Amino acid sequence: MNFFKKILLWIIGLSIVVAVLLTLVALFANYSSGYRVGRIIKISEKGFVFKTNEGQLNTGGFSEGDGDITSSIWQFSVKKGDEEILDQIKNANKNMVRLYYDEKFVKIPFLGDTKYFITKVETVE
Repeated sequence: MNFFKKILLWIIGLSIVVAVLLTLVALFANYSSGYRVGRIIKISEKGFVFKTNEGQLNTGGFSEGDGDITSSIWQFSVKKGDEEILDQIKNANKNMVRLYYDEKFVKIPFLGDTKYFITKVETVE
């Protein structure tokens, strides 16, 4: 019986360690990073309990073959503590901007509505 208790404790301990590691990867590791260029069309604060900053970037359009132009709207989030980035986005005023982002492995609801978090803003001339 003592052997089975040790096995059970090892399984429980290993499960806790794996859960903690997966949580840390989800919070701090990035799946990819890059940038998108376009015009800011929306920035807002959303949420009932956890307030998050969400935005939309219009990256332009492309032809669908018969002359129609379809716009491409990219959704992004700004972390709550990044006030400087949030101010730069709000002051972009219909100028073209280049938004640098980090993409997380999973969407984390209390951080933002998307997997894309802005890390840097540049105005494009």
